[in-house]
Amino acid sequence: MSQRGFDLAQLRTFVAVAESGGVSAGAERVFLSQSSVSEQLKKLEERAGQPLFVRGRQGVSPTPAGERLLEHARRIIAMSEAAFDDLQGRSLDGELRIAITDYFRPHDIARILKTFSEQHPRLKLHVTVQPSALIDSSADDHASFDIGLSARLVTGQTRARGASAGAASIVVRREKLLWASCADAGTRPAAPYRLVLLPSTCQLQRFVVKLLDEHKVPYVVSHSASGVAGLQLALKAGLGISCLNESSLGGGVVACAANIGLPPLPAIEFHLLPGRPGESELVSNARDALVRLFA
Repeated sequence: MSQRGFDLAQLRTFVAVAESGGVSAGAERVFLSQSSVSEQLKKLEERAGQPLFVRGRQGVSPTPAGERLLEHARRIIAMSEAAFDDLQGRSLDGELRIAITDYFRPHDIARILKTFSEQHPRLKLHVTVQPSALIDSSADDHASFDIGLSARLVTGQTRARGASAGAASIVVRREKLLWASCADAGTRPAAPYRLVLLPSTCQLQRFVVKLLDEHKVPYVVSHSASGVAGLQLALKAGLGISCLNESSLGGGVVACAANIGLPPLPAIEFHLLPGRPGESELVSNARDALVRLFA
């Protein structure tokens, strides 16, 4: 009787390629060569009996069959890791409070947290989405959250601080910052630029205003939003331009052209805040698990 089912290693590679949008980027995530990844995908498609990806000049995207398998693959991988952690005595059991910056992978964060819950079915998860400034200011407040994930600009000043604020935190992801606008804007934005901003408590928005002032770029504030979701809606509505990290684009919001007269932007890093003195083993183990999941 022929064996039914899929190879777990091939499913991991499939998920990595699907989520990164390309064979090269997926290969980096699973620490394999591009040729090995291509061979695994070929065998998986043969096993599935149908194409799982559409290949194009911009990378790969799942076919309808690939989308269906992607959902199954994520659950299979999560269950496998949950079983392993349970047998190793590392299964998370209890309640955990996580505070996450609203800049972090807004289109993917629900799926990521669902995967985390599936990997640890006995864990009761409480998640709040907050501005990074509030997360950083509450880093020592045990009553606010157990684990915090905040965003920080990567500038020369940041690197010079070295061993200060973020030295003991864990960098889980780095992304480009981009000038962003509505995908259907039609014409390129021109000076004076209409600017969509978040409150002045947002480090990134303060940086944007200072950067434009330093470069003597004319602008007017056309709209103020309370959070990243509101900023995305304002951009999609064509109310102006703003600065967003790469994973916050999409859904009608795109990067502006590089030659419209706006100054270049630095990168942004996402940090898991360091452990607090006397924190529980549950929180420490959960932080280790989230490092792998957030990367």
